[in-house]
Amino acid sequence: MTDEAADNKKKTNGPTIRWDDSKMRSVYANVCNVSSTREEVTLLFGTNQAWRSGQKEVAIELTDRVIVSPFAAKRLSLLLNGVVAEYEKRFGALDEAEKK
Repeated sequence: MTDEAADNKKKTNGPTIRWDDSKMRSVYANVCNVSSTREEVTLLFGTNQAWRSGQKEVAIELTDRVIVSPFAAKRLSLLLNGVVAEYEKRFGALDEAEKK
């Protein structure tokens, strides 16, 4: 166990987590949409099928839907903010308008 893993275990005082990736699949998405109700947050992932700029209609092929509780959504938000902050620290700020 690495020092970091040991430190994390000490901090949580909870059970050790074993990540089982035997049924995991990888997908690519360049589009994400989010909606919510009081009980759940739904994330839709897909791929923009537009090849030409200036099209009147853009087809988004939705491939995956992930539904989480609001609590899991909050944890995901914190994790993503941390990953993006680390990315920007290493590679420079991301301009949101640049890749729409």
